[in-house]
Amino acid sequence: MKICMMTNTYLPHIGGVARSVSTFAEEFVRQGHEVLVVAPEFDGKPLPAKAEAMVVRVPSLRNFNGSDFSVRLPGGAALSERLEAFQADIIHAHHPFLLGDTALRIAMNKNVPIVFTHHTRYEDYTHYVPFSDTLKEVAIQVPTHFGNLCDGVIAPSESLARTIRRRGVTTPIKVIPTGIDVQAFATAEGSRFRKRIGLAENALVIGHVGRLALEKNLGFLAEGVALALQAEPRARFLVVGDGPAREEFKAVFEKHGVADRLLLAGKRTGRVLRDAYRAMDIFVFASKSETQGMVVAEAMAAGLPVVALNASGVREVVDDGENGFLLRGNASVAEFAEAIGRLLGARPRAPFIKAAQATARQFSREKAAEKTLAFYDETRRATRARRLLHHLSPWSALLQRVGLEWDLLSSRTQTVAAAVFGENEEKAS
Repeated sequence: MKICMMTNTYLPHIGGVARSVSTFAEEFVRQGHEVLVVAPEFDGKPLPAKAEAMVVRVPSLRNFNGSDFSVRLPGGAALSERLEAFQADIIHAHHPFLLGDTALRIAMNKNVPIVFTHHTRYEDYTHYVPFSDTLKEVAIQVPTHFGNLCDGVIAPSESLARTIRRRGVTTPIKVIPTGIDVQAFATAEGSRFRKRIGLAENALVIGHVGRLALEKNLGFLAEGVALALQAEPRARFLVVGDGPAREEFKAVFEKHGVADRLLLAGKRTGRVLRDAYRAMDIFVFASKSETQGMVVAEAMAAGLPVVALNASGVREVVDDGENGFLLRGNASVAEFAEAIGRLLGARPRAPFIKAAQATARQFSREKAAEKTLAFYDETRRATRARRLLHHLSPWSALLQRVGLEWDLLSSRTQTVAAAVFGENEEKAS
């Protein structure tokens, strides 16, 4: 099968969506399929020539308003040539805007089905743009309308699938988490990373991996871990990741007098990232904005039990009392710290570790890719009659294209108008 994946974030950018797209792309190729990735240009270490060869880069403005997104700039000649030569069997969009709109038009023009992965709760990211209160409704409605213009929608977790159904997505939805390389995480060398950063072999290491950003509930996480560090003098907190909230995050540990036991390792990828996971003893996670607990599953693949809050994407991975502790979503900082202490002090911890490893095997990249390929086939069969009519009737094709453009325009206009005028009416009342 020839698969065209269109995404607003991709390697060398470090982020959940970029990693998800690259993981699927690599596994599809490994299983004998052809892949073309359409993505913006990003700063960073260039990809190996073989990996970059399957990518079409489009010009962009990087990290728009401090976010993970790049804004695509006009210029599609090279893209059109590569797509024409590639002759995709299916288009897979990973965002509902920017290159997402382009994906819809390409799918219509090429007469191929389009699938959309709803990776993100976009309403949790509106603080990156002005008028964020107004745009929250827009951020909910745009992916809903976009999903209904596609032939199939993938949700990374059952929690998100329920949410988008409730919001009005009627297109067929399939729950498929991003797969992880279970074996690679299980065989990484934690001692190598500990040596790299000067961390003692006998240190008790609380770990976290993720972007240091407001939407990740970092204030709560920092307060909880700081209290746990105060209660256990041997413990250290290893954080892999970076972001705009780095200084605010550090300030919490300084306030509690434990900043000397906070280790900020920065962004890491590949083997070094896997070694970093294995350098930890337990993993902590407090985000409520995830659609899939991908880093939680990676942590479990590395043999780490987890302390987390009961939230979308995470509850599908953490089994309370089995592979870690899943606290209620409104748990207090003190309760979070107490759970960390219980897990650090668990003797033996082996049952938690064994259960975590068993959970991780359910999220293997091989299984995820196979499920996605099956959904592609299912979607192609379901849309065959419509595509045949499109091919046989130029008039039908024209009407469909006009209908698509009208749907895109009207859905965006109605959503923005409802958000803006609805808010104004509310303020006036």
